[in-house]
Amino acid sequence: MSRGVHLHRAGLNRTLPGPESLLELDIGSIAAGGAGVARGPDGRVVFVRHALPGERVRAVVRQETTRFLRADAVEILTPSPDRVDPPCPHAGPGRCGGCDWQHIALPAQRALKADIVADQVHRLAGLEVAVEVREVDGAPDGLGWRTRVQFAVDPAGRVGFHHHRSGQLELIEACPLAAPGVEAAGVEALEWPGVARVEVACSTDGDDRVVAVTSTRRHVKSLPDVNAGIIADGRPGRGPHGVRHRVGGRTFEVAAGRFWQIHPGAAEVLAGSVLAGLAPRPGDAVVDLYAGAGLFAALLGDAVGREGSVLAVEGDQRAAADAARNTSDQPQVKVRTAAVTAELVRSRVGRPDLVVLDPPRAGAGLAVTAALAALAPRRLAYVACDPAAFARDLKVLLDAGWTLASLEAFDLFPMTAHVELVAILLPPIAVMA
Repeated sequence: MSRGVHLHRAGLNRTLPGPESLLELDIGSIAAGGAGVARGPDGRVVFVRHALPGERVRAVVRQETTRFLRADAVEILTPSPDRVDPPCPHAGPGRCGGCDWQHIALPAQRALKADIVADQVHRLAGLEVAVEVREVDGAPDGLGWRTRVQFAVDPAGRVGFHHHRSGQLELIEACPLAAPGVEAAGVEALEWPGVARVEVACSTDGDDRVVAVTSTRRHVKSLPDVNAGIIADGRPGRGPHGVRHRVGGRTFEVAAGRFWQIHPGAAEVLAGSVLAGLAPRPGDAVVDLYAGAGLFAALLGDAVGREGSVLAVEGDQRAAADAARNTSDQPQVKVRTAAVTAELVRSRVGRPDLVVLDPPRAGAGLAVTAALAALAPRRLAYVACDPAAFARDLKVLLDAGWTLASLEAFDLFPMTAHVELVAILLPPIAVMA
């Protein structure tokens, strides 16, 4: 029997949905987070996971607030023609929370992502844009693309993934989204007593593999034998202690636990988009904000030559060390370990010709973006993984007279609602010229 909250007010006598209530809902659009949007019987918005626009579903309410509900579609009454059987046996309501779009055909996934991007840019930045989400090589059938996977570990030492918004663990024997190089480490078949997390990373070609573990105790006495390098609680064990990636004719070394795009084709396609959009010239001065392991800094350093300059700014000291190592052959590239702030942009980066920024999911923020607008480089490339955060920052630039010259979207996260963007923006003086 469905449970709910009874309302006796203003002559009303009905049951409002509460946690574990069972509702029949008609799904309208898709929300930015990937859930279907419906209206509950009391008028509140219901965000429904595992549903598609146009479907009628029976859904279990999982969370209630005064403004909205969260629910899981547990029965599909009227299916969408874009619905498919999930390729992973662990996908679905109440199961693994890692990727919740496995029930959607890949072309429909990309169309929905395009709709999400266009909607966020329109609502938050006031701009109408046409968006096409491009497939990227390296993920056949949308699978096998994660070159870095973090597993949780239960008290018995078995690995798995957390359920959505839950501490409960879904134990697994294999992950269809993991790259072959990750699966070759054999982590899922082993037990990890005393370990809280196990992260496996591999190179784009899968030849380098490293396993980094975080223990529940101060020290783990012994670890199972894996077909990979080992790092335990930050202490290097058997090598290798990082992985190598080949992009744009250069080799990048990334230590275990550091950020690198996880789709095997991501670094190449993003770097190509950024370089084509910025069109760097020999002798240009470039600033690379949130530089990570130095992907853009190194390739832009090659483009501007030794008569040019690249200042790479990265707040994480370990990532900055990777960036310094990956650009050590380029005297024109300088790496600075510092948080990206409005004050840094205003007073410590000079007057660059070009700027590229690849901020975390929260975006650069209004203050940093306003400082960049005032800096007025010839072109600015904004790499974004969250359409809403990007759109909020974009509005700051548009309000300052900047123009969105191009916006590319890439499907770097198949089977999820996530999408990667590269925007090229021009300052007012460039538009007037």
